[in-house]
Amino acid sequence: MRAGLLQGEGEQERAGGVVLASPQGRAVLGASVCGSAVAFLDVQVVGVALPTIGRELGAGLGVLQWTVNAYTLALAALVLLGGSLGDRFGLRRVFTTGVVWFALASLACAVAPSAGALVAARAVQGVGAALLTPVSLALLQSVLRPRDRARAIGLWSGTTTLATVAAPVVGGALVALDWRLVFALNVPVAAAAVVLARRVPADRPARVPGPRGRALLSLDLGGAALGALALGAGTWALITAGGSGASPAVLASGAAAVVLVAVFVLHERRLARRGASPVVPPALFADRTFSVANGYTLLVYAALSGMGLLLALQLQVSLGYSPLQAGLASLPSSLLLGVLSGRAGQLGQRLGVRTMLTAGAALGACGLALLSGASPGDAYAAAVLPGVLVMGLGFSALVAPLTAGVLAAAPQELAGAASGVNNAVARTAGLLSVAALPVLVGLSGEAYTDPELLTAGYRAGMLVCAGLVAAAAVLAGVLLPRRAGPTTGGTAPAAGG
Repeated sequence: MRAGLLQGEGEQERAGGVVLASPQGRAVLGASVCGSAVAFLDVQVVGVALPTIGRELGAGLGVLQWTVNAYTLALAALVLLGGSLGDRFGLRRVFTTGVVWFALASLACAVAPSAGALVAARAVQGVGAALLTPVSLALLQSVLRPRDRARAIGLWSGTTTLATVAAPVVGGALVALDWRLVFALNVPVAAAAVVLARRVPADRPARVPGPRGRALLSLDLGGAALGALALGAGTWALITAGGSGASPAVLASGAAAVVLVAVFVLHERRLARRGASPVVPPALFADRTFSVANGYTLLVYAALSGMGLLLALQLQVSLGYSPLQAGLASLPSSLLLGVLSGRAGQLGQRLGVRTMLTAGAALGACGLALLSGASPGDAYAAAVLPGVLVMGLGFSALVAPLTAGVLAAAPQELAGAASGVNNAVARTAGLLSVAALPVLVGLSGEAYTDPELLTAGYRAGMLVCAGLVAAAAVLAGVLLPRRAGPTTGGTAPAAGG
């Protein structure tokens, strides 16, 4: 029987990849979904738990921001390195390592004795997410046969969303028992990902390394360090500015972040000219679709992260929802994403990525604008549900086409790096949004506990988020090419009109 399985795998490899409908193909999709879902679950559930964590640990808004951003900072700073590690040492190996790391760090979060320990454990958790997040999608692009990849990405979008639909609801119920349980929730999902990953065929790295130690030293560790320092300095400046204003230390940290970004860009270009392997290959940005899609990602995910923070606080503090009710409030949007994302991926192949991204962002902006009106005393059906539904329809239309467009614009041998870059852009957007948006709308310290002050800041912040998504719609409509150039092997849908 084992010989027959090996023969079948050999036939699949000769045909150009694993067939999605085969048991092995389903295992590849399942591992990718569980790996992505474990990271998405964490973000969704922690958002619902923030008010309770703040109350039980006596934490101000700055600590709550760091509870989110310690994780996001580590993820955003190292996700590029995670993509490069997948290309260098094998996607399956790096994926499995990241999932196990994430599960262990989740347990550390669950038993954290103080706010400081929780923030530290969240940073360690982000390192695991940086390993698993970029390679979970790259597995689909590299292991499955070309004609199954677009469908797999659509199914990944839909099933990953369905896996996270229950997260706010389950998270709200767990918070009612003990907020620590929301971190323990990650462990069984991570275990399923590891079991399924054993069925994924071991991939050959596109860039075959020499001895392991030499291969590790040849990685762009300097670029990863520069990126981490730049993000850390910028995030600290933005969050601290909310409490102490534009102090000399804040200004110095902000200036250091700008300088570090410039040094990072110069460093990456220098490595590319020398024929080395930068953590962000500049060649990726030679493709217009890739560049525009990542700019679009920056705007959309900044809005999503800012909305997630503000809406969770507004529903619980100003409108008096319990954590479970706050989780249920966004359920219709999650259901729409789960049901429609797969079809949106197929529709994107027919109508073109440009059409789907433009229409999806326009609808999403309208939904966020509707949600901005939710105030104390308003009924859910009148003030929250319409915005949730419109927002869900909009984001359902753009998630799968955006992912497919980014991966299609990159050479297959750089699939891990391309996925890493796009994930880094998305996480950096969320990181900066969570740090900057409360400062921008006048929320700091304990202000989030005052319904009147919070409602004014919430309303302004949601309109900012709507503006960001509207700008993304304009960006896609104006700058995405009507027909994208051919990709390596034609492995995924190109952007079109």
